[in-house]
Amino acid sequence: MDIEMKKAVGMMVALLASSTFASAEVVRWSDIAGVITAPGVDNPVAVISDDTGNVVSSIHSGTLPWSVRQGNARVDLNSGAVSFGVTGLVLIGGNATGTAGPINQVTGTLVCNAGSSATDSPQAVLDTPPVELGAFGDAQFSGQLVGQVPSPCKAPQFLIRIGPAFGDFAGRWLATGVEPRPGQSVIDNLPARRLGIR
Repeated sequence: MDIEMKKAVGMMVALLASSTFASAEVVRWSDIAGVITAPGVDNPVAVISDDTGNVVSSIHSGTLPWSVRQGNARVDLNSGAVSFGVTGLVLIGGNATGTAGPINQVTGTLVCNAGSSATDSPQAVLDTPPVELGAFGDAQFSGQLVGQVPSPCKAPQFLIRIGPAFGDFAGRWLATGVEPRPGQSVIDNLPARRLGIR
C-alpha cells in the first residue's frame, strides 16, 4: 500500500471514529447512594408541580432508610442501552436491618428533565425490566430501557426502585446514582463486569 493510500485510509478511520464519539451521549454514575430518610418520612424526587404549587407527579421514596455499599450505572441516551450494578443495598433500621428485607426485585430508572412540564422537554421516566435483588442487596443488569429516551434528556438522574411485584410499594426509590459524568458507550461494555461498570 503506497503512502497516499495509507493516508486516505487513516483519514477515513479518523473520520469514522470522530463521528462515532460525536454522536455518543453516554452518562455514567460512578457511585450509588441509598435514600436516607426517617422511617415513614417521604423524600420524593422527580417532582412536578402545577402553577399553584400543588404536586401533580413525583416518585416517592422507600418508607425506611437504605444504604449501599457499592454501585454504579451507565446509560447510552441514544440507544437506551443501560448497565447497572449494586452491592449491599440494605435497610438501615427496623427488624430487617442489614438485609434487603422483603424486597427481592428492583428496576433501574432513568429520569430525564426532572421536574419539567415544558412541552419541548417534559419529564420522562424510563425503567429497565425487573431485576432480582439478593437477600443482602446485590443486583445487576445489562440490557435496554423500556421505551424511547427523549431528546433532550437534560440533567439525567438514575434511580433504583422497588420492582412491580410489590403492589403499593412498587416504584418507590431506594437509591440514586451520584457523580454523573460523560462516559464510554454502554454497548462497548456489555455484558457488564460484576460492578465493573466504571
